[in-house]
Amino acid sequence: MFDVLMYLFETYIHSDADVMVEQNELTDELSRAGFDKDEIEKALNWLERLANLHDSEREVYVAASAQGSMRIYAPQELARLSTECRGFLLFLEQAQVLNAETREICIERLLELDKPDIELDDLKWVVMMVLFNVPGSENAYQQMEELVFDESDGVIH
Repeated sequence: MFDVLMYLFETYIHSDADVMVEQNELTDELSRAGFDKDEIEKALNWLERLANLHDSEREVYVAASAQGSMRIYAPQELARLSTECRGFLLFLEQAQVLNAETREICIERLLELDKPDIELDDLKWVVMMVLFNVPGSENAYQQMEELVFDESDGVIH
C-alpha cells in the first residue's frame, strides 16, 4: 500500500498532472503500472480517510492538546513508532512544522499503514502527505519538503 501512496504522491503532487482524476481511471492506471488491486484499494481508502480527517475530527485533535503539553504514546503506538520516529515528530512540532492537530493526524495515518515497523523515511512522506492535505499548512509543507529533499543540510530555515 505504501508504494502505491508514494507513486500517487510523486506522480500527482510533484508533477503538473491533473489531481482530480476519476477513481476508476486512477485504479486502471495504477494496475497498468503494476500495482495489485488490493493494494490500490487500500491506498485509495487511506487517502480518502486522510481527506476526511482534517474536516470531521478537527475539533477532537485541537481539543486533545493544550499549549505546551507533552504527547504520551499508547502501547500500540510505541510498538510501531521507533524512538527515532517519535523524536522526529517532536522535532517537527518544536520547529513548528507540525502542530498538535497535524501531529495527531500524522500518527493516525502512520498507524493505518500496513507496515509492522514504520521507518523514518515513511514518517517523512506521510507528514508531507498530511501537510499537503491540510488547508493552511503550505509553509509547513514547504519546510518539510526541504527536509525530505535536502537531507544533507537537515536544518529548517
